[in-house]
Amino acid sequence: MRPLVHYRAWQCRVARISSAARLGRARFRSISSTPHRRAEPETPTSPTESKGKEKAQDVEEPKKKTKDAPLPLLQRPLGVRQKPKPRAKSWEETREKYIDQDKRLEERHHLAREVTRGYFSDLSATRIHGGKTWIAPKVMIREDKALYFPNILGTPLVGKEKVHTTSLLAGKVSVVTLLTTRISEIQTAQFVEPTESSFGSHPLFQRVQINLQDNQLKTLLVSLFISSIRKGVPEALWPTYLISSENIEYLREPLGIANRHVGYVYLVDPNMKIRWAACADPKAEEIAALRTCTSVLLDRSTKQQEATEAPAAETVKEQEET
Repeated sequence: MRPLVHYRAWQCRVARISSAARLGRARFRSISSTPHRRAEPETPTSPTESKGKEKAQDVEEPKKKTKDAPLPLLQRPLGVRQKPKPRAKSWEETREKYIDQDKRLEERHHLAREVTRGYFSDLSATRIHGGKTWIAPKVMIREDKALYFPNILGTPLVGKEKVHTTSLLAGKVSVVTLLTTRISEIQTAQFVEPTESSFGSHPLFQRVQINLQDNQLKTLLVSLFISSIRKGVPEALWPTYLISSENIEYLREPLGIANRHVGYVYLVDPNMKIRWAACADPKAEEIAALRTCTSVLLDRSTKQQEATEAPAAETVKEQEET
């Protein structure tokens, strides 16, 4: 009888343990496993952190004011230092570009700048001041400080022979405009037309327009629509309207071309030096400055021409008398 009693007691004990286990599981399910978190008190910011936030706000404020910031005046003379020649580069000059250490370093700096520029950087820059990056000076650049206008090869609207700008600009007071888009044509026309109406009949004055299309596809399209370009340009200006496919990527910085979508105007003296420059949408004072500088330059050039022609005329008279 004793083994049977012990077996029944053992069954009762197992039943109690299992019922207690089931009751514990039910209680565990009813209680949430994630206790509620108490709100943490805000830690007071230290003075160094508050200064850091103030500095960050100061840095963000100028970025918002860039669109309203005033434009600076032209700070340097534009152009190249070496006097250009009316011919293409020879093999020796091309080889020197890769041998000379200074030119190689200049090439590296240029490539580094181009890598940091985005493809649409010029287009997005037109949102600020219409792509205008500097204001033209009110007076001419001094002759001893001025630099040369580079040689650009192009085809005029008259004939098929290509013309060098160096031979075209020599001995003349020229207002040179660089055209890349329709917007640039409108901007440069607003700059030049008042000056051209005042001095267009002067024998030393000329207006030179260079239609630059460094993209092969654009060059092809321009060549197909030459007849329409002739209709929009007066016939008297056809010899000085050049269509060029020359790549001026390395001349952008010397000529101050910060945005290829806007127009650029240069006043070039008879020695092919850039004495004044402007870009993008013209201001009233810039238009007046171009007219004034052109007038002064024409007067000086006329006096220099008369001074050089007077001794030559005297020698001719002496030869005729003898």
